[in-house]
Formats: sequence, C-alpha cells, structure tokens
Amino acid sequence: MELASKIKENVNKVIVGKDKQIEQLLVALVVGGHVLLEDVPGTGKTKTARSLAQSLNLDFKRVQFTIDLLPSDLTGINYFDRNQDKFVFREGPIFTNILLADEINRATARTQSSLLECMEEKQVTVDGQTRKLPPPFMVIATQNPIESQGTFPLPEAQLDRFLLMLSMDYPTHEESIDILKRFATSDPLTDLQSVADPNELMQMQEKAKHVYVSDSLYDYAVKIVEATRNDPDVRIGASPRALLAYVSACKALALLRGRENCVPDDFKELAVPVLAHRLTIHSSGSVNASGQYMSKRDLAAVIINRILDTVPCPTEDFNK
Repeated sequence: MELASKIKENVNKVIVGKDKQIEQLLVALVVGGHVLLEDVPGTGKTKTARSLAQSLNLDFKRVQFTIDLLPSDLTGINYFDRNQDKFVFREGPIFTNILLADEINRATARTQSSLLECMEEKQVTVDGQTRKLPPPFMVIATQNPIESQGTFPLPEAQLDRFLLMLSMDYPTHEESIDILKRFATSDPLTDLQSVADPNELMQMQEKAKHVYVSDSLYDYAVKIVEATRNDPDVRIGASPRALLAYVSACKALALLRGRENCVPDDFKELAVPVLAHRLTIHSSGSVNASGQYMSKRDLAAVIINRILDTVPCPTEDFNK
C-alpha cells in the first residue's frame, strides 16, 4: 500500500533498522488497538512513537508514570473557576491521539486501571460525566523488563487490552554506526514532516474491516487460539477478545502490504505479538540450554511457535 510505504519511509528518516516494529505499530493504529513496548531504556521507544505521530500529523503526549501519579493526572479534573463562578473541566493528557505511557509499570494498580476505560471504550468518565476521546486514539506503553524494584506488574486484565506486545531489540553493529552518523549534528525528528493526515488513517481503518478472510483461515485462527487453552504449559489460554484482535490485526497487516485478502503467513507472523502476552503460563521464567534467562513472555512465545508447528496450515487459494 502506497500510503503505508510513505509513512514507513518517513519514520525511517529518524529510526534506524526497525521496519518490522514500525509496520506492527501501524497495524495497531489501523486496527485502533494499543501497543506495549517492553525493552531496556535507550532503544528508541519514545522516538519511534513521536516519529509515527509526526508522520501522520497526530497529536502526541507523553506521561512519565511514577508511583505518585494519580488517575486524575491522566484523565483531568473538574475545578472551580472563580471568573466563571462554576466548575470547569480541565482535560488531562489522555485527550490526545497517541499517548506514550512511559514506564507504565511504575504506577500503582489504581492509576494503571484508570487506563482501562480509555483503552477499551475510547472514553473518559470523570465525576459521572463521560467524554469521548478524539479519534484516532492509541496508547503506546513502555516498560523495562529488567527492573522489578518499585514496579507494579500489569495484571492480566490490563495486558489483554493491548493488541500487540513488541520489543525494540538492540541495533546491529552496522545500524549502530548509522545511528551515530544520523544524530552526529542534529536530531532528525525536529525536521520531520507529516506525509499523511488523520482522515487518511481513518480511511485505512475502514478499509481494513473489509479485507477478506477465507473460512479456512478463520478455522486456522480458531485452532491456534484453542490450542493455547489446551497446552499443558498454559494455565489460562487466549480469550475470545484475543481471537478477535488476532484476526483484526492480520487483516490490517494484509492491507498495509497491499492485499485485499489475508494469507496464512499473516497469522504466523502476528501470532506471538498478539497472543504471547495474553497467556498465563505455569512457569514464571527459566534458563535455556545456552544459560540465558527466558522471561514469562519468552516462554509464551516458545509455546506459540510450538503450536504453529503442530496446527495444520491451510493451503488452498485464499482470494475472494
């Protein structure tokens, strides 16, 4: 799709070597979903989010989550305006198009839960009054998987609100050199121009709903999700909401790649980003044969890849 290529090329003027992550962020935007970026500090999470927002001419706000952050700091408050002699609502940073919730696991459970209505219903309720958030709306949350002191792990109910969970990964040797050269004299983000607008994005969102999925691929997706519920290493498998998110994400990926129909590779590629963080597994982590620590999500990814190897893949024509 030409528009998707323009957006990716524009973001690549700032971000080096993250084509896959940029495409998957676009998938989330097209679906109207949210993304959890889990990686160590300094891997480009904030710059990627800002670059995406500027490329689409979207309003962007960043909130640093801390232990003393209150729900009202996100949603806004009603305060008494003496000049008007009445209570007036002051919007919080949640009223934006792309909200970067930086280090979301440093806030208390109460503050984390204040995002639930915003993410699921795209609205905010303060003092009994409900206000719609401006479309499109997307939360990009980050968390550091290494540090545990002073953090509050996201509960399963909150994790299930995220369409995708991604890792930025360290750059290669060659990419590191490109980064040094690109940022040697200035920050390219300051000069980044938009190449699309919110209306074009919303048109893409509407088109994605009509991407064709054959009956055999519906069956394939259901079998993959059902297999997560029957795996002996999984305590709680993927939910019906996860299944809906899985198919929607695959339709968006097909559209971004210029197709009017999904293919099995879409489902294979997005199985781990969409499903891994939604599984509750029996183990909390382990060390593999190479002596490397594997997190809960790493183990979930291994389980999903094992499922993909065992569930028969359809082979017929997938066009309408």
